[in-house]
Amino acid sequence: MKLRKVRYLKWTVLAALAVMPVLAPVPAVPQAPTVIRLATFVPDGSVWHKAMKEMGAEWSQETGGRVQLRIYPGGVAGDEPDYVRMMGIGQLQAAAITTAGLGHIDDAFQLFGVPMFFDSYPELNAVLAKMEPVLKQRLEAKGYVLLNWGHGGWVYFFTRQGASTVADVKKVKMFAMAGNDKWVQLWKSNGYSPVALATTDLFTGLETRMIDGFNTTPLLALTLRWYHLTPNMVGLGMAPLVGGLVMTKKAWDKISKPDQAKVLAACHRLELKLQTEVPLQDTTAVEEMKKRGLTVNVVPPAAVAEWREAAEQFAAGMRGYMVPADILDMARRERDAYRNRAGGGSH
Repeated sequence: MKLRKVRYLKWTVLAALAVMPVLAPVPAVPQAPTVIRLATFVPDGSVWHKAMKEMGAEWSQETGGRVQLRIYPGGVAGDEPDYVRMMGIGQLQAAAITTAGLGHIDDAFQLFGVPMFFDSYPELNAVLAKMEPVLKQRLEAKGYVLLNWGHGGWVYFFTRQGASTVADVKKVKMFAMAGNDKWVQLWKSNGYSPVALATTDLFTGLETRMIDGFNTTPLLALTLRWYHLTPNMVGLGMAPLVGGLVMTKKAWDKISKPDQAKVLAACHRLELKLQTEVPLQDTTAVEEMKKRGLTVNVVPPAAVAEWREAAEQFAAGMRGYMVPADILDMARRERDAYRNRAGGGSH
């Protein structure tokens, strides 16, 4: 009887030893990194591109290489409407685009194209803070995640010939981004002369005199050297160039929750960096271009009033046509509330 027990225990131990390798933990297979391909029109080597590269390095470092960013700058992947289309079919996972591109995803973002709607950066930032939840929800409903806001500077008109009044600008063959027919028609209905082109064709359009002007920020005009063919700037800002870094929700959901938090933290740091640096560099850019032949045409007070009246006409035409009425109304309420609290300001 004792011998049987000994034999039983022996075979039990041997059996246990035999299955141990099967039950032992299998070494973890290294997870393939999630590579995010991001397109943007910002020039290679510009302040925006350098900041995005720093952000991408942070993504990789903070996530241990699990999330990596590959940037295609300078319009090599096309124009902003192309980026939206490519994200829709999975060729890109993200894009850093202006509100012109964001407007192709959801027309609420056309709000930031309303001329002279904002008077200062603090005013803009206050309205963005209030409207961000609503705008994020609208993007998420379309399958996108807003990671941060981008700041491009304040937009001015640049023209071949000197211009300072509304009447002057109406005579200019003005660049308009192709793909937004409503915007082109709105310009025409207000008496302007828009010419629809891809942004990548803007310089060629200037060289061939298809266009004689465009609206952009001083820093972009300097960086891209567009001002060489349009050595006049209307000395009155039209609107802030607002942008955003968006990622498809499909790509975002492939990133773990802890890594999502690290990515968002890096994106927030990028937003603060651009919010601080770009306005300062825009001012410097104007001075640099003036040294190289740019003329800033002063807008007299009477003409400023005309510009504001024209801007109100644009806002009225955009409400419900290009911008959802509730979005424009909400932005106006938040803007006016800020002005009542702070007394307004100037950029």
